[in-house]
Amino acid sequence: MSVARANGGVGEKHVVVVGGGVIGVCSAYFLARRGARVTLLERGEIAGAASYGNAGVIAAGHLPLNKPGRVRHALRLVTNRVGPLYIAPRWDPDLLRWLLAFRAACTEEQLEANMRVLGPLGHVSLDLFSRLVSEEGLDCGYRPTGYYEVCRTREGLASVHADAERLRRYGYTPEALEGEALREREPCLRDDTVGGALFPQAATCDPRRFVLELAERAQGRGAELRSGEEVTELVSAGGRARGVRTRLGETLKADAVVLATGAYSRRLTRSLGVRLPLQPAKGYHRDLAVGPRGAPPLGITCVLTESLVFCAPLDGMVRFAGTLELSGLNHEVREERLEQLTKAASEYLADVALEDIRSEWVGLRPCTPDGLPVVGPIPGHQGVCVATGHAMMGLTLGPVSGQVVADYVLEGRSTLDVQAMRVDRF
Repeated sequence: MSVARANGGVGEKHVVVVGGGVIGVCSAYFLARRGARVTLLERGEIAGAASYGNAGVIAAGHLPLNKPGRVRHALRLVTNRVGPLYIAPRWDPDLLRWLLAFRAACTEEQLEANMRVLGPLGHVSLDLFSRLVSEEGLDCGYRPTGYYEVCRTREGLASVHADAERLRRYGYTPEALEGEALREREPCLRDDTVGGALFPQAATCDPRRFVLELAERAQGRGAELRSGEEVTELVSAGGRARGVRTRLGETLKADAVVLATGAYSRRLTRSLGVRLPLQPAKGYHRDLAVGPRGAPPLGITCVLTESLVFCAPLDGMVRFAGTLELSGLNHEVREERLEQLTKAASEYLADVALEDIRSEWVGLRPCTPDGLPVVGPIPGHQGVCVATGHAMMGLTLGPVSGQVVADYVLEGRSTLDVQAMRVDRF
């Protein structure tokens, strides 16, 4: 019996998913679960890019990048090679256009419009994570313990408490904390911590393990996952998708195509006449083993407000991850920015040593200028759906994005309010 009939789904509709990160694998899983015949193609390894080494924090309701005042704050730091935001000096008209659009989107009105979408989606995605881990038995170190925002300055504390107040309007229950109360809960923090907040609607997991485990469950539902196969061309006829062509010259026929190619999405969408305003934002991580030669034993994830560094406890280690570097589509490692992760952490956490380093990594996040992902069908190209631009929320919004993709591909619409994430909004 076919997977489609076994699941009471959509017959033998064949969907090709391009991209084997968290968005692509979640899309493949929900499509296969609802009865589609799925082939996923990944240019490298499954979970080998941004999903390999991100912070691992499922931060439901986390505010997007385009907060009012963000540009003014960033401009003070942009020439600092070890600051939270760094823009490598170069002539790049696409980057200039992106920065101008980003500046225009850093308004109270745009932020509230974004939160009317991201707030509800965060609740749905967190629920999906819980159900996936439970129902599918995912072994990914999932810990629904929330996270702390930790501040060293009164200015940072005021900003965090304002963010917490905003999230309460969207059904979240953050708890504002002063320094002594926060240090009592997390003894690893330094004595000069001025305070922060607990965001309980959040979780932490090993992102690579989550993607690999879910990929295995998708395979169990009939999906075919193929790594090392780069898609170079979309095949279409009569205004609808007919399949894809790979670098090896193979043409794979399909009834629908999902583009979940992260920071590499622009080349394929451009071939359809769609110019997505994406910029690849480079992030880093450094993993330290827990112990006197590495990291202190953090209880739950801490986000270091002023430095934008995430400190996430994983199995036997702490992952220090973050920074936003706009330097183009490359994986060049700037050692000083890697070093800054643990240097910043030592300003917030006691007893950070650098002798037992387990992993160092760099990856690219696809960022839109208005702070929202791009998820939905491409107008004028029936059967083509895109899912990219999640910035620092790829893991957080992975399951709900996969569900929305499956809605569009199989039903032509989504029951969730995601019109603001449509492709043609730019």
